[in-house]
Amino acid sequence: MCFIEAQSWAYNHNEDPREAYVKLNGIVAWHYNVSSDAGYPVGVNVFIVHRTNCTLQERRRFNTQDRDEAEMLRDYLRGLRHGTVLVGVAYAEPMRTMRPPHPNAALSELSKLGADVSDVKNRGAFVFATRIGDPASTVLKKLLDQISVNDTTTRQPRIFATFSGAQYTIYHSRALISTLSSLHCVP
Repeated sequence: MCFIEAQSWAYNHNEDPREAYVKLNGIVAWHYNVSSDAGYPVGVNVFIVHRTNCTLQERRRFNTQDRDEAEMLRDYLRGLRHGTVLVGVAYAEPMRTMRPPHPNAALSELSKLGADVSDVKNRGAFVFATRIGDPASTVLKKLLDQISVNDTTTRQPRIFATFSGAQYTIYHSRALISTLSSLHCVP
C-alpha cells in the first residue's frame, strides 16, 4: 500500500511558510519552503512514484515561466509509460507561458492526464496525482488565482492518494473541511 500526500503553493504574500511538498507513506520525499531552502521550484514539479515500494523514482522541475520549458514539460508528459504513477505540484506562477497569448504548450497533455488546469490564472496553483493511461482516476486540486491577502479561509491545494498493485484509491480534501471524497479504480 502506498499513501501519497502532496501540496502545491499559490501566491499569498501573507502566508508563511510558503511551502510545497510530496510525502510518500508519511515520509517527506520532497519539500520546499521559500524561507529556508535554496533554489526556487517555480513552475511545475513532477514526481514519478515507484509502484512497488512507494519511493520517489524520479523528480523533474519545469520552469513554466519559460516557454521552452513548458514545451519540455509537454514532451516529458507525452513520453511517460502507461501505468506510471505521477504526482504534479505547481509552485508560484506555473501558468505564465501555458496560457494565451503563448502556445498551449503543456495544457493539452495535462488535460489528457485528467488534470485540466486551463482555468488556472498566472498566480494560481494546482496539484494532482494520476496513473498514466487512466485519466478518470486523476485527482486534481487547484486554486484558480492568487489568494487574497485578507482571505483566511482558503488553503493551498492539497491531495491525498493511495494505491496498491493494480488497485488504487485517490482522495482529495476540500478547503478546511476534512470531508474526503474518493474514487476507487481497478485498471
